Amino acid sequence: MDQAIAVVKPGATTADVVALWPRATDFGFPDETAAFGLQYGHGVGLSIWEKPIFSRLVSLDHPETLEEGMVFAVETYWPASDGWSAARIEEELVVTADGCEVITKFPAEELLVAGRRYWTAGGALNTVRDSQSHLNTAAGQRAPNGAAPATAAPATAPR
Repeated sequence: MDQAIAVVKPGATTADVVALWPRATDFGFPDETAAFGLQYGHGVGLSIWEKPIFSRLVSLDHPETLEEGMVFAVETYWPASDGWSAARIEEELVVTADGCEVITKFPAEELLVAGRRYWTAGGALNTVRDSQSHLNTAAGQRAPNGAAPATAAPATAPR
């Protein structure tokens, strides 16, 4: 992905970027259609998925020219050597007058490690999760009987 980001500048095309991404067959997929959702880029603006579109399936034959001020995400798939694990890394970029600036603030080099257990900087992540994310915090956890969390009594001043 770093090589692809390095070619982003006004006048470059989406084909220039995706030509540096691995082919789907390089990481075990039969063709670009099968890997379409794993290697993808898209503009970010009023909508979350806008032009320009970056895809080996589309951009090589229908390139779009990059312009200063464009904001987009590029997302690539990186399989691990164990044949099972993988990561899909996304970076958001803004095209500047002489190149681009990566505006993603999460360091891709420090990804969460996932598998049978998920790990974060704070330790193991509970794999039993509520679909309402606020209920996954200590303050929002339900009692064993399913009752809503009790609100804490207001603190009293020491006497």
